[in-house]
Amino acid sequence: MKKLAFLLLLVSALSSAQTKTKDVFDVARSGSVEEMKALVKIKKDTINAINQSGFSPLILACYRGNNAVAEYLAKNVRDINYNSPSGSALAASAVKGNTAIVKVLLDNKANPDVADGTGMTALLYASQFENKEMIQLLLKYKADKKLTNNDGKSAMDFAVFNKNQEIIEMLK
Repeated sequence: MKKLAFLLLLVSALSSAQTKTKDVFDVARSGSVEEMKALVKIKKDTINAINQSGFSPLILACYRGNNAVAEYLAKNVRDINYNSPSGSALAASAVKGNTAIVKVLLDNKANPDVADGTGMTALLYASQFENKEMIQLLLKYKADKKLTNNDGKSAMDFAVFNKNQEIIEMLK
């Protein structure tokens, strides 16, 4: 009898866990485009929601590397340049080194010069992390090489600090 009760409890717990509906933020982090489209069918503006931490679904998808969902959102959100207290989707992609999503965002009119609360732009992050491919891409989309963060550091300053001659030449 105890085994049967335990089995029923286990089945009940598993079925309730499986029926838990993912919200737009869960889908952005680790869901599929099909799941996101299903949420949009229920409530069209859900992709423009902001969570308690100030993050949009697009920022979360970019930060988590959920490229397919990030691409869908980049094409459909109201404000691709929405800037949370920690930065924009472009900044999240730059921090993670995700050049593919940076390109998608830029192709969908993301502003390459949006800065986060510390004044860091995607180009500053790319230079700090020595991501040559991303620097080239951002420069192609007219990222401003002269912008500085709140400490007064430019992309060139990061390149010089890292002693990366190739990036120094790119930024001249």
